[in-house]
Amino acid sequence: MNTVLLISLIAAAFSAFFALVRQFQMLQQNSYYPSRYFLWVKDGYSLPLCIECIAFCASSLLWGQELYALQLAFIAAVLAARIFSAVRVQKKSIKKLVFTGRIKRMFAAAFMLFAVLILLYVFFPRTLAGEIFAVTAFMLSFVSPLTAVLCRAVTAPVEKAVSLWYINDAKRILKGHKDLIVIGITGSYGKTSTKFILSRILSEKYNVVATPQSFNTPMGVVRTIREKLQPQTRIFICEMGAKNTGDIREICDIVHPKYGIITSVGPQHLETFKTIDNVFKTKFELADEVLKNGGTVFVNGDSTELIKRIDRSLYRIYGTGADFDFRAENIAYGKNGSEFTAVMESESIPVSSKLLGLHSIINITGAAALAYTLGVEARDIKFAAAALKPAEHRLELKPYINGSVLIDDAYNANPEGCIEAVRVLASFEGMKKVIITPGLVELGEREYECNFALGVEAAKKCDIIILVGKNRSKPLREGAESVGFDKEKLFAVSSFAEASRLYSGFADRNTAVLFENDLPDNYLN
Repeated sequence: MNTVLLISLIAAAFSAFFALVRQFQMLQQNSYYPSRYFLWVKDGYSLPLCIECIAFCASSLLWGQELYALQLAFIAAVLAARIFSAVRVQKKSIKKLVFTGRIKRMFAAAFMLFAVLILLYVFFPRTLAGEIFAVTAFMLSFVSPLTAVLCRAVTAPVEKAVSLWYINDAKRILKGHKDLIVIGITGSYGKTSTKFILSRILSEKYNVVATPQSFNTPMGVVRTIREKLQPQTRIFICEMGAKNTGDIREICDIVHPKYGIITSVGPQHLETFKTIDNVFKTKFELADEVLKNGGTVFVNGDSTELIKRIDRSLYRIYGTGADFDFRAENIAYGKNGSEFTAVMESESIPVSSKLLGLHSIINITGAAALAYTLGVEARDIKFAAAALKPAEHRLELKPYINGSVLIDDAYNANPEGCIEAVRVLASFEGMKKVIITPGLVELGEREYECNFALGVEAAKKCDIIILVGKNRSKPLREGAESVGFDKEKLFAVSSFAEASRLYSGFADRNTAVLFENDLPDNYLN
């Protein structure tokens, strides 16, 4: 057995773990879907992948020429480069790798994979079989996307079994809460904000548990049930996200909601849904379940793609329409928030809120409609609305660099909401207005159109535009330039960190900046 070659194998395998940090990070950000991960590999990792393949060929060539010492030195250089890259990338990443149980199991699978291959080489040295095991170990060490996909495939049965156990445990917990009222909330956009608003209003009368942040997948819902539900919990509010048909039904099969709110239907995740009709069918999987359970569904009548597809007699409608069951009237808003009249069937409630934007008013109206139906009194609705604080990164006002004002809308990723956010920025009269944005993603064939429209709106309302992602932001640039925006005030940078440094050069107390959509790393290029 060649000892130097064995050391080279171990060093190469060790280096692979640092490369897998990036690969597992992207798998995680793409919800562990191989198809979406491969899109990132093709679009955002093609050059590093070529380098990895060349490095594998170079290492194999050195081995074939029996230049083992040189091969070891080469692998040591690869190891150093991968350690540096892993630390640097994680430090710069917007959304870092989270070491969940699943990620730990995938790293364990990688360890076992390399350990088996190296041991097989040790057991069969200087044989064809031994050489095949060694070459395979080198290949998996260097070509990290291949290793990542193998680890996902190897752990898939385990993940399925783990998920099933957790789901059954959550169902058991729900069965033990005989009087629990389950409310489902879904929509192309607005669901997270509506969830937080509804939770705050209902808390005036009930003990409420809601899925935190954007825990809107089956396992996120299950985790909330297992960790948060208490014997005294009266209402469970469950946000339901979807990227494929059947996703909402999967969550409904776990929680069986009695009430539902559908906030919108629009061109979100069209890369997977393909058509808005498919988006509609998926969101209304919630309505099907609620109606089957004899419950009530509230839908946003201001969502054009939604309202034109439904039989209005089956649902309670909220929004701004004069004929809606629950509606907002006499709307006014500015720097300090919003004021309007919430009409709850025949009762009118004057509402003041710190939340900005028309979509916030509609979200409050929808949440108030359901709370009112569940017996929360008008005075409590009014008090809760006044106490509302913006959800984190949802049109959230913050002090910022050099005394400027930040409108943090980083979690907004829908076309209508982005346009509304720009209009909110425009309401800051007498101030210099800046937008920092990478644009919108997962809109399928409408992605260019929607980003172009956002660029046009930004050009009309902003004094300075900073685009993040020099290639991805081209439709925004073209939209802004189409209406004659000053090119000297239009910038394109590679990262949000670079955008912040650029912004700090002209920020002052008379400046308002809008952060619109903060894409994870797999989209920025």
